[in-house]
Amino acid sequence: MKLYKTSEGIIIEKERALYLLEGRDWDRFVNDDDLRAKMTGLTERMDPVPDAVRLLEDGLQAPIQSQEVWASGVTYYNSKLAREAESRDAGGGQFYARVYQAERPELFFKATRHRTVGSGGKVAIREDSTWDVPEPELTLAITSSGKIIGYTIGNDMSSRSIEGDNPLYLPQAKSYDGCAGIGPGIYVTDEPLSGETVIRMNIIRSGKTVFEGSVPLDQMKRTVEELVSWLYRACSFPHGCLLMTGTGIVPPADFTLQSDDEIQITIDPIGTLVNSVG
Repeated sequence: MKLYKTSEGIIIEKERALYLLEGRDWDRFVNDDDLRAKMTGLTERMDPVPDAVRLLEDGLQAPIQSQEVWASGVTYYNSKLAREAESRDAGGGQFYARVYQAERPELFFKATRHRTVGSGGKVAIREDSTWDVPEPELTLAITSSGKIIGYTIGNDMSSRSIEGDNPLYLPQAKSYDGCAGIGPGIYVTDEPLSGETVIRMNIIRSGKTVFEGSVPLDQMKRTVEELVSWLYRACSFPHGCLLMTGTGIVPPADFTLQSDDEIQITIDPIGTLVNSVG
């Protein structure tokens, strides 16, 4: 099943039928360790809404309210190599090699709701950055107890020129208005995603594909459970949180995003997150 946040309420998708829940608080609804069972029970007592597709087309929002968005770094070997290369001149390359091998992962705060856009929204690049890329990431939907109740797609926008100047500039490279795309909804399941699940990204410019790449989840060095356990060691999340799990798709060094580029990130069975660059 899938869960969507829209301007007119919460939508549950089950077996291609759509069910609209009006007047429900997103925070309270999703922060439930038995979310899938609750959704199943509700759909058994409701009738599908014929025009709910219109709500998904016109009123879709990012699946976030009071949740914080956090992110993981250097969880794929490709990411390690890219971080080492971009920061080598600044003397920071060794730090990324060390964190890739370390027991403790790199975890950092990414965004809140007002810095996040949904599918169809515009992400941003910083005016003081010269090298900018999207980072397509499997994103975990986690309850306040630390249980993974679903999966969504994250676009971790990154200013590589700023991070490359000095690793201590990471917060500025990662966290700013329009720095995160999340959506289109949450794929709610009690089963972990297969390691054969593939993340795919296409970047379209003036109607032409200027970059495409893919990576299977089994290329991730750490497990999602490991990342969650470290995040929750000293942080509490009253409404749950969203955790991006890192990227294994890295555009070449001569590529940078431009205004009006369209970024398409697909993870089956979650769906496709589409963002344009503002």
